[in-house]
Amino acid sequence: MGRRPNGASSIYKGGDGVWHGRVTVGVKDDGTPDRRHVRGKSEAVVTRKVRVLERDRDGGTVRKPGQNWTVAKWLTHWFENIAAPNVRENTAAGYRVAVNVHLIPGLGAHRLDKLTPEHIEKLTRKMQVNGSAAGTAHQAHRTLRTALNEAVRRGHLTQNPARLAKAPRLEDEEIEPYTVAEVQRLLMAAGARRNSARWAVALALGLRQGEALGLKWTDIDLDEGTLVVRRARQRPKWRHGCTEPCGRKMAGHCPDRHPLRKETADTKSRAGRRRVGLPDQLVVLLRQHRETQDSERKAARQLWTEGGWLFTTPTGGPLNPRSDYTEWKRLLADAKLRDGRLHDARHTAATVLLVLDVNERAVMGIMGWSNSGMTRRYQHLTAEVRRDVASRIDNLLWSPHASSTRSG
Repeated sequence: MGRRPNGASSIYKGGDGVWHGRVTVGVKDDGTPDRRHVRGKSEAVVTRKVRVLERDRDGGTVRKPGQNWTVAKWLTHWFENIAAPNVRENTAAGYRVAVNVHLIPGLGAHRLDKLTPEHIEKLTRKMQVNGSAAGTAHQAHRTLRTALNEAVRRGHLTQNPARLAKAPRLEDEEIEPYTVAEVQRLLMAAGARRNSARWAVALALGLRQGEALGLKWTDIDLDEGTLVVRRARQRPKWRHGCTEPCGRKMAGHCPDRHPLRKETADTKSRAGRRRVGLPDQLVVLLRQHRETQDSERKAARQLWTEGGWLFTTPTGGPLNPRSDYTEWKRLLADAKLRDGRLHDARHTAATVLLVLDVNERAVMGIMGWSNSGMTRRYQHLTAEVRRDVASRIDNLLWSPHASSTRSG
């Protein structure tokens, strides 16, 4: 029998009495052959193992050589070196919680290549049994799926078990946006408050909170009647800057505090960077707002901090998202309307566009959506629309004309 060609698989019984198999599956990073070794008690066992390796090699699903990652080691590496440097800070904060609070404690000891869909499903189920909301469990599952996708792409896994695992079910939240009459009441109540145009922008244009608070006067062209969304205001995060303990528990209350987060970040997506037309009445409100801000600047004198923000504190600084949220709640109370999230203003704006029968592509452009699925998520049938539909059905089925047609 002739010599076997270089790289061919081999099966043999060693001097230790154990059967061995060797399969060349590729080339290592240093250029040497990547030859894998298997062993077993019999030739048949080793033959099966060799055939599996050959099948995986031919199908391109052989795991990359190197260290045996645990789930904990991979998630730590992925978050610190791959995800955190390349995503928005708010996204990174969500990943950090999912990885450190849920995924590593629940799955970290598993070898990465031994993790199964069942392990993941048991964890998300256990999270909910222990009191976590379905959304929290879903976020952990989504984070793990993203991290393992990267492991597959880099050859550390042949397939992603999180893609096979059943994600926790999320109940669709029924949202009842504010009606046109309620929006008018909100705008009326806002008229007597500082930054009243802030709420007109939210209710008429549907800007996200961060987008509205991140606006600067350079983003507005009142003569042309347009607004450009370029950035989003982030919630401030601080660290103590005092050399001696200041006695303040919260770093944000420290007199010498230092920021840990930039004031703004880029828009949520490429679609989020957009130009929006301004209704004429909103242009009027913004002109009035600019005059009011000029008066505040003169009154504050040297205390005014010029940052060019559209909506500011009484001394010119950018609005804190938390304070803005509190102001929204007060506005609802003043208007004597039911309680609602600030994000409901965005749902309301999308619904108004539905009532006006605006083209879907135009709605996506105004709202800053990157896919049409968001249109269905945000647009809601208000009571006003439902009454209109019921009226049309009534006129079609029970109108005198319809009755005479049926009798004929």
